[in-house]
Amino acid sequence: GYHRELFEKILQDHAREHVTGLLLLYSSCICHVVESCSSTIHLIIQDLASLQNQGESALLQEIKVLVVAHNIPARLFPDWYAATATSPVTWPQGSTRSESTAEAAAECITLLLKLAAYIQSLEEESEDTDEGVYTLGPELLIPAETIHYLHNAEECASPEDFLRIYLSPVQPALDS
Repeated sequence: GYHRELFEKILQDHAREHVTGLLLLYSSCICHVVESCSSTIHLIIQDLASLQNQGESALLQEIKVLVVAHNIPARLFPDWYAATATSPVTWPQGSTRSESTAEAAAECITLLLKLAAYIQSLEEESEDTDEGVYTLGPELLIPAETIHYLHNAEECASPEDFLRIYLSPVQPALDS
């Protein structure tokens, strides 16, 4: 309901730009993939930042922005979808992460590409998509440990930090 209301509000101001993507629901976290123009994505991140300012009562908390990319030639998702993870994907007991944040982000993006291909194949097979809500198998899901690792990574900014960096002008010293 939150996303539907947000996208309706955005479409009132930006009727030309459709929002597509995926909302991946885990038991303790969610993962957003949003495809739209940069101004619409900026508005969504602003809304997420205002959510975070609500404190303990906020619908979403401890939000992080992993990647924002511009000039993508084609969209992965033809519409907006929600998918649920039936069980958390975990790594074997005692295993540790030795990869960098960039490698973990690349793993997430790779799995999201596979997930997009899977959803597109479901769209082609069936015209009745059950209102765009899917239940996914563990082979398509980002491991919960990867999400938590990226959530704690310093390189991933909160919406407020992202906006502060995004909106701050670059002012190199004239002497340099």
